[in-house]
Amino acid sequence: MKVFAATLSICAIMAAAPAFAEYQKVTSRSDFVSLVGGKTLTRPLVKLNIAPNGSITGSGASWPVTGKWQWQGEYLCRSLVWGGDDLGYNCQEVRTNGTRVRITSDRGAGESADFRLR
Repeated sequence: MKVFAATLSICAIMAAAPAFAEYQKVTSRSDFVSLVGGKTLTRPLVKLNIAPNGSITGSGASWPVTGKWQWQGEYLCRSLVWGGDDLGYNCQEVRTNGTRVRITSDRGAGESADFRLR
C-alpha cells in the first residue's frame, strides 16, 4: 500500500510541474529566417551567424567558419568550411523550442547539435 501511495504522490508532483517546451520542426524558409535572423547560434566553443542572404559566418573552437545555406523543401541545406577544412554539403532538419535550435544532419537521420539563440 505504501508503494501505491508513493507512486500516486510522485505522479501528482509530476503533473503539477511545468512542462518543458517540445521541439517543433521548422518547415519553411521564412520561419527559419524569422527564428535565426539577427541572432547568434551558440554552443560551447561555437558561434554562428546565419544571414537571410544565404551566408554563414562564425567560429568553432577558435577557427573561422564560413559557408552558404539555402532552404530546400523542409530542410536547411548548407556547405561549410571550418578552419580551412571543407565539411561538405548536407541537408539538415531544424527544430526549435523557442529558445534553442536543434539541427540534425542527413535530413534528420544523423547527428544532432543543440544551439542557444542569442
